[in-house]
Amino acid sequence: MTGYINTIGDLEAQTYGLTGHTGINNQLLKQAGSIAGLHTGHDAALGVSTTNSAGAASSLGALYNQVYGQKVWSMLNRECNALSVISKRPYTSSGWRVLSERPAGGSGNFLDLTGVNRATDADSIGSGTENSQVAGTMRPDLIGGVPENAALSTPADGLASIAPKYEQLFTSPKIVAHQFEFSELAMEMAQIDDGIGDIRAQMREDMGKHHAETQNAMLVMPLENYNLSATNQIGNIQRNYTSLMKVVSSKSELDAMAAGTVLTASNSGVAAIESIYGKARSASSFLDAQVDFGGVGYGSANSRQLTLTVLNKTLRDLRVAGGSPKVILTGYDTLQTISDLLQAQERFMDRKEIVPTVNGVRGVKGQEVGFRVSTYYDIPMIPVAAMPSTGADTSCISDMLFLDTDHLWLSVMKPTQYFEDGISNGNPFGVGHLGNKALYRTIAEVGCSYFKGQGKITNLL
Repeated sequence: MTGYINTIGDLEAQTYGLTGHTGINNQLLKQAGSIAGLHTGHDAALGVSTTNSAGAASSLGALYNQVYGQKVWSMLNRECNALSVISKRPYTSSGWRVLSERPAGGSGNFLDLTGVNRATDADSIGSGTENSQVAGTMRPDLIGGVPENAALSTPADGLASIAPKYEQLFTSPKIVAHQFEFSELAMEMAQIDDGIGDIRAQMREDMGKHHAETQNAMLVMPLENYNLSATNQIGNIQRNYTSLMKVVSSKSELDAMAAGTVLTASNSGVAAIESIYGKARSASSFLDAQVDFGGVGYGSANSRQLTLTVLNKTLRDLRVAGGSPKVILTGYDTLQTISDLLQAQERFMDRKEIVPTVNGVRGVKGQEVGFRVSTYYDIPMIPVAAMPSTGADTSCISDMLFLDTDHLWLSVMKPTQYFEDGISNGNPFGVGHLGNKALYRTIAEVGCSYFKGQGKITNLL
């Protein structure tokens, strides 16, 4: 039986398969005394795998032991907020163009009008060739004002052709898949006595949550995990979604991490971190996000206390850069620290009702749906249990990501789908076992069209 999950958010709401039931054949067998209760010792006879992918005992036989009730209670936290809050868009192309430099040069947040020498400083008049300006600073007297009846294409008299500079970014979709299986006998016996009923439904639910949980982990993968020495390991981790920690980064941050004790500069993984969407980050690059790591470095003594001044500076820098943060992702420890800071000043965090949608986090008006979260300057703050803390000090609290989801998205080529085949479908030869094999698969990748509108605060105590 094949079911489909149309969106990432449907993972929790999807109805899996048929509910548990007791068939007439099972009733007849039980009345005849042909079937007894199942215990752990029957696992091997049932063909149940007794190890997981790490080689540890999986104990799937616990799903149909007659002593226990049918309900399975999860003892694990598998919330997936990072995956929920960023917007989802159809994967329509493998690349996009971005404006990387002004027509007169420079990629900073402001027009730099400190130029004084026409021979070395850029200006809007140019030197007769497109994009031939020497530097990104402009002379304040040469930014477009020209004399009456100015001669065209004559720099000395007033005008020459200039043009902005564009860059092409590209990416490839990433395939995320998780496979699992169950034997025919296990599926049948699970419906007898005090078994769990439909073992496939329970496994679908738990594996679906795992599929979403791992995608969430990819999105908040620490940069340190990219700092690998083995080529095959680097290739493996690059098959995952590009981490938001990597997207919201800068050349200066990466240099500081390599100079400190967070990254090992000799590892080939550093080059993989600096390169994103086919381009390498460089000083004052258009690929740089607004990153506040303290400015000193990532040494063991360089971590600093989180203050409202640090928070407000990042918000101010983002707005100056033209960004408009829609959501703040952080950990529960950082959220508590912010609450303590505000309460100490007899100020309290506002609360706002939001709902995660395929377009990212949106406010809700006129309807009682969604959930209430804390806000800072009217920006929702979403706690993420898996949020990393960057810094050499082991006491560092979780990082903060300020995301403008208008320019940051998960580009989805194939939404999460569930596939299953095997003996229940009349095709044991297809899977090569007297049982069923199942698979969750999603094809997507993270995209960003405006890096300067994204922000991050790290190295916090």
